[in-house]
Amino acid sequence: MRIYLIWKWFALALLVIHILTKLLGFEASVSTDLFLYNLVVLAAIISTLRAPLHSDPFAIAFTALACGSWGIGSLVSSLAEFFNFQENATLVSNISYSLFYPFAFLAIPRIIGRRAKLQLLEILDAAIFGLGLSSIVTALILIKFISDIPGDSANAFFAVLYPVCDIALVVIAIVSAFISGFSKRSVVLITGILSFALTDFYFLLQQISGSYSFGQISDDGWLLGISLMALSLWATPNREQNDSKIHPALIAVSIFISPALLSAIALRPDYFPVYVVIPTITTLFLAFIRMTLVIRQASNLGEEKILARTDELTGLPNRRRLIAEIGALSGVEGALLLLDLDGFKPVNDQYGHEMGDQILRQVAQRFSRSLPTGSVLARLGGDEFGVIVLGDEGSTLEVARALKATLSYPFVVGGNQISISVSIGHVRNDKNGDLLQRADAAMYEAKRSGKSIVEAAVYQP
Repeated sequence: MRIYLIWKWFALALLVIHILTKLLGFEASVSTDLFLYNLVVLAAIISTLRAPLHSDPFAIAFTALACGSWGIGSLVSSLAEFFNFQENATLVSNISYSLFYPFAFLAIPRIIGRRAKLQLLEILDAAIFGLGLSSIVTALILIKFISDIPGDSANAFFAVLYPVCDIALVVIAIVSAFISGFSKRSVVLITGILSFALTDFYFLLQQISGSYSFGQISDDGWLLGISLMALSLWATPNREQNDSKIHPALIAVSIFISPALLSAIALRPDYFPVYVVIPTITTLFLAFIRMTLVIRQASNLGEEKILARTDELTGLPNRRRLIAEIGALSGVEGALLLLDLDGFKPVNDQYGHEMGDQILRQVAQRFSRSLPTGSVLARLGGDEFGVIVLGDEGSTLEVARALKATLSYPFVVGGNQISISVSIGHVRNDKNGDLLQRADAAMYEAKRSGKSIVEAAVYQP
């Protein structure tokens, strides 16, 4: 148990040691700012991977990947500083630092929200929000500060990109916490993200003023943020929390503004840096993919809804659909008929279920052909059918007689002539009482008395 808790506090313990070295006046060195500094990141990754089982495994994986990406950038930057190989090192470290954000966009809602299956839409939403909003705001801020940031335009772009992405992280974390309910876990996580974000903003201001120096104590703000992200996974999640994900409104903002930004780039191609074009176009491309997936899912959902209300054997509506149609029958003149086949069970027992199924399909076809337009025919299960037919009492009784007549001649199945009949319960839609129950009672009276068609009495309250 003690070893288990060591991993929980290991990163923060190493961070405290590193901060003490700075407070005691130690200069930047290989031991403190290469080994010890990056060891804190490694400890945060291990702490994340050893988090309790009540944490979402995808949250653990994405948090570890986020910390790992940032850790690679930190390691490359530290090595370049101490061993003087600046060529391509800055670009590599910036790319690694940037990869922290897409993983964090995926991790944060899953850390705060309840466990759910990872979906492609979740990944697309994180990418669209991260790329879209960040590229838009970065472009607008970059125009103001690009001339003040030392280095080339790529360095300026990344310097502005980080705090903009941090704003997006803070927004996602706070919105997710509001949706799922604040808890100790969400407070620790939000505190870590705020620490990380404020350090990025301070770093940007120092770059603009030219006062930043490698290894200063403010650099520990990034380590504090990463350590608290890892620590949040050890806190017990809110047991009553709701599912948490990036809010659709935030996705809509990213998609809506991207075309406007592209239009501005087309009108003023020299005004915006080329780095903004790629993420903006990518945002729109991902938005198109997302729209395609949503349309396909909606289509599949519609098909599933239809199948849920369809009888698999005959293709007719099922009991659920008939009950829904009865509920919509209020105020319309018509009747409900319940039909139960007579003599079907002995045939089914003698010839087998396969032949019985064939007869049921043929019965469904005969019934369907004899019904007027606007009627609803449903198979309720077994050899029982239900019909909703519109019209006055005389016309609906005439339909009942027509349905009975469709079974007056035998079925020919597999060379066998099979005769069956039907008992029908008829109840008018008089807006009183349970139509289905009354029609069922009338149908059983028809079967008991041998009258074929029995009309339910007018309801007496």
